[in-house]
Amino acid sequence: MKLSIIKVTLVLLICSLNLNAQNGITLPESQNQKVSLSQWIGLVEVNVTYNSPNVTNPRSGEDRTGKIWGELVPYGFHFVTFANQMIPWRAGAQTNTVFTVSHDVKIEGKNLPAGKYGLFMIVEKDEWTIIFSKDYNSWGALYYDQKEDALRVRVKPTKTAFTEWLTYDFIERKSDHAVMALKWEYLSVPIKIEVPNINELYVNKLRSDLRNGAGFEYHNWIEAIDFCVNNNINLDEALVWADYAINRQWFGNKNYGTFSAKAKVLEKLGRNEEAKLLREKALKTATAKEISNEGRRLLSNNKNKEALKLYTFNAKKFPEEIVMINVNFAKVHTALGNKKKAIKHWEIALKNTPDRTDHQVYLPSYKLALKKLKESK
Repeated sequence: MKLSIIKVTLVLLICSLNLNAQNGITLPESQNQKVSLSQWIGLVEVNVTYNSPNVTNPRSGEDRTGKIWGELVPYGFHFVTFANQMIPWRAGAQTNTVFTVSHDVKIEGKNLPAGKYGLFMIVEKDEWTIIFSKDYNSWGALYYDQKEDALRVRVKPTKTAFTEWLTYDFIERKSDHAVMALKWEYLSVPIKIEVPNINELYVNKLRSDLRNGAGFEYHNWIEAIDFCVNNNINLDEALVWADYAINRQWFGNKNYGTFSAKAKVLEKLGRNEEAKLLREKALKTATAKEISNEGRRLLSNNKNKEALKLYTFNAKKFPEEIVMINVNFAKVHTALGNKKKAIKHWEIALKNTPDRTDHQVYLPSYKLALKKLKESK
């Protein structure tokens, strides 16, 4: 009986020692330090977490320049005795390099669902294979199994400035895509990450925002509508939002901004007559600055005669806005090719600008516009 108790005790002790050995202890890292890098592509977060080796051997101090690719990092698969199989490179040092993405994306044009992946690479001289594996929590590539691949893509490495520490960087950042690159020694390996439905993600976020506190301010509805119009997306719902901005209890407001927002949607939907009537209604509620902004919109769309008509209306409604009115007339007459009238209005604007502090910041640009006109006569 006593012998049995002793045996059980020894087994438990051995198990305890093994567990502690597996868990290990935490000490300062002297090499291959861990790095976590995140980049947002709009609402989409992309993260890569890796351990970063350096070109210089941390133990011997040897400069391994020229000995990284094809030697320290073998070409193709390489055999590891512990794993008893051929494995790819773990794209870093020590534990798995882990790639995480918060939403579905395209990698080099191929679909990759949102999730967490082990990042492995098959290194070749001219073209590499990038592997996103469903196994992200094993140690290195020792347990790599091709059956767990979520995606493979092919990319071409390029030359880059010398990089001592293996580094991941986002070398291109756009509103709907980014390029993540592994850089080490004199090599860069770019991987393109695209968000194909970026505007749909924003629309979903707008819906959520507007159902909360943001929805009690009509300006937020206008901005949401403008986003849809500018990106030609979700127009039917944007029209509903426009009616909310105008009429809804507590926050609806019948003003230039809300009427104009609805008019923009109607124009996008091809309902131009309705939009025209609504813009006329909007002008009756507009301030001088709002009319001026509408004129600039017309000028940017090469609707110069319509802009002149609008600025004439503004001058009659707000004659006290001398500088604004004459700047607008100067710009529209320049667009219409009437230099004489444009010069006259710039001179009137400049004469009155010192009395208007809100226009002082624009004084140099006003003077430059007048100078160019006079020199072009």
